[in-house]
Amino acid sequence: MTAIALYNLKGGVGKTAAAINLAYLAAADGLKTLIWDLDPQGSSSFYLNVKAANKNETKKLFAEELEIKTAIQESVFEKLWIIPSDISARNIDTALHDLKHSKRKLKSLLNNLKEFDVVILDSPPGISLLHENIFNAANWILMPNIPTTLSVNSFETVMEYFKNNELDKSKVKCFFSMVDHRKNLHHEVLQQFYKDKLFFKSYIPYLSDVEKMGTNQQPVFEYANSSYAAQCFRALWNEVKKVCL
Repeated sequence: MTAIALYNLKGGVGKTAAAINLAYLAAADGLKTLIWDLDPQGSSSFYLNVKAANKNETKKLFAEELEIKTAIQESVFEKLWIIPSDISARNIDTALHDLKHSKRKLKSLLNNLKEFDVVILDSPPGISLLHENIFNAANWILMPNIPTTLSVNSFETVMEYFKNNELDKSKVKCFFSMVDHRKNLHHEVLQQFYKDKLFFKSYIPYLSDVEKMGTNQQPVFEYANSSYAAQCFRALWNEVKKVCL
């Protein structure tokens, strides 16, 4: 089983859109795939139209009050399952704080999911005890970045955090998201970081077809399979496969 976390210090960078579409493509490739929605906003759960079956389910999973396999639900797509989020996810750090080996709890929970080929963790923004769990548990951390000064600054902050806390920086892989070709700054930032070979070549553009995921509650491929957005997600998935699987 390979655990891949979609993460960024900042919110609003296209993290959940990438999580859903990459998971869809993994399942389409025949891989038994699970999305674990760890964000209290529950956007991945919304996109797949799935709700937690138990009250305060996310907190109970981390507090060891609920077996993880009871939280797994089928999506409407073949080979794609989800552990949905609920508002109790905002209290994960509190639950973790009271546990022994609190920085390794998520890794322990993932050990119970070995029947899956790929587990994609849709992570909330920030840096907290939950995120330390994610950094320890994930085999790979995919970090979408908008090609702007503030977004790139958050990338550099995360890399500094990994260095200062002796975390494995080599598991962090980045790609540009919400790229707007009308903006010169976006082009300049893309070229700067491509030159340094820090990012995947494939990027996700800022397009209405991606934004419509919320309206359709589906991955892009279900309603715009031939679109440029779908082509870009496929190209990104092909790069991810080569590196991470």
